[in-house]
Amino acid sequence: METKALPTRELWFVTGSQHLYGAEAIEQVAQNSADIVAGLDGAASVPVKVVAKPVLTTPEEIKRVLLEANAADECIGVIAWMHTFSPSKMWIAGLGVLQKPLLHLHTQHNRDLPWADIDMDFMNLNQAAHGDREFGYMLTRLRHRRKTVVGHWADEKVQERVGNWARAALGWNEVQNLKLVRFGDNMRYVGVTEGDKVEAQIRLGVEVNTYGVNELAERVAQVEDKAVDELAAEYEAAYDVVPELRAGGARHESLRDSARIELGLRSILEEHGAKAFTDTFEDLGALKQLPGIAVQRLMAEGYGFGGEGDWKTAVLVRLMKVMATGLEGGTSFMEDYTYNLGAETPQILGAHMLEVCPTIAAEKPTAEIHPLGIGGKEDPVRLVFTAPPGPAIMVGMLDLGTRLRLVANEVDAVEPEQDLPNLPVARAVWEPRPDLQTSAEAWLTAGGPHHTSFTQAFGREVMEDFAEIAGIELVVIGEGTNAREFKQELRWNQVYHHLEGGI
Repeated sequence: METKALPTRELWFVTGSQHLYGAEAIEQVAQNSADIVAGLDGAASVPVKVVAKPVLTTPEEIKRVLLEANAADECIGVIAWMHTFSPSKMWIAGLGVLQKPLLHLHTQHNRDLPWADIDMDFMNLNQAAHGDREFGYMLTRLRHRRKTVVGHWADEKVQERVGNWARAALGWNEVQNLKLVRFGDNMRYVGVTEGDKVEAQIRLGVEVNTYGVNELAERVAQVEDKAVDELAAEYEAAYDVVPELRAGGARHESLRDSARIELGLRSILEEHGAKAFTDTFEDLGALKQLPGIAVQRLMAEGYGFGGEGDWKTAVLVRLMKVMATGLEGGTSFMEDYTYNLGAETPQILGAHMLEVCPTIAAEKPTAEIHPLGIGGKEDPVRLVFTAPPGPAIMVGMLDLGTRLRLVANEVDAVEPEQDLPNLPVARAVWEPRPDLQTSAEAWLTAGGPHHTSFTQAFGREVMEDFAEIAGIELVVIGEGTNAREFKQELRWNQVYHHLEGGI
């Protein structure tokens, strides 16, 4: 079995049956369930352990195991399968207390029918087609949110879908325990980076708290010179550092200032147990420069970040990085900046002032220093690179006042048509699906933000599963999106989520 990307997290596999068929049948159910668990646990596409639980045959057993799942920190979700016929009224109490994400796996132990050997004993034992329909009815009757996956458990596509859901469950587990530090407030007069932090904690679990930027500046000033020199040397080894920033160069002190900021930032984040943070160029206090390379490197380690105080995007970046653990392709804070409308297929050039994560770099980044033009501080050091071509998804989060909405756009990153010798920041160029005109109209109609989380690690199904687990709205822009139909979808969603939230 391959090593799991996150071996400390588990999915619990529960199998439903009853005593109607006798002890021998229950033993066979347990053996068959063990085969399925071994298959899923051994699948490379499933990033966490899959753990078998005893076959559940009574309401008391069901409730006890699902309460244990709630209390187990290592358990991020439950997979349920009705091997035989498990009367669903037995599941009412257990489902009523289950708080972890649920996947309903509609499968059977055998792939093919043994036509010549089928008798009623076989039919009574292998009736997931029957039992899972009973279970699905109760899930719907209870309005219990879940993911449903249909197919043989050994099929790669089925395993991939289970793995995608597992990644969404990882994201939910992360955001439920996430702490985010804001250094200063959000950028003045900006609307979309505002939001209800209390509502976000109620709906998602994330704790968002603000700390004075001068608390960071004080911590930066306390960093020892030896540690600064060691980190500056690490920069020179890891990146193509321009000569003026290297040891002995005219602006080497700026590189050391950046290293000092990184060490100070890391110290505060570790002290508060925070895995996401924000800053803003309008509130830098005694910091010498807006954090650039420091933010980029912390993001590369898995921290979430949002510029200009955008804590919602910082949350997205962190949880999407967790969901992408072990996959190829990076995840980064991103911003739609400007268009290439003259291209054969119109394109978007995305970047930010400084803070794009080097996990999406196509080549070894260069460490450079350039004027920023805003913020009133010294020139900041940053990593410069271009993202590689390939499919990606952009996700933004907005606060509508009554609820949160996620907006996602499937895109294709492409090589820039020409070099960008005068653009002193990391960037990506992409062609949005289905086309720029439709995607931009849909994005604007949905109120999508200008800051996003950009990932080349996974696609829309993971985000769809996360939204279902979280119980929040997600609208996806991609192939087949029609602006008129998309607007109607938003209207129906407004009605649904209003009714779903209650009066």
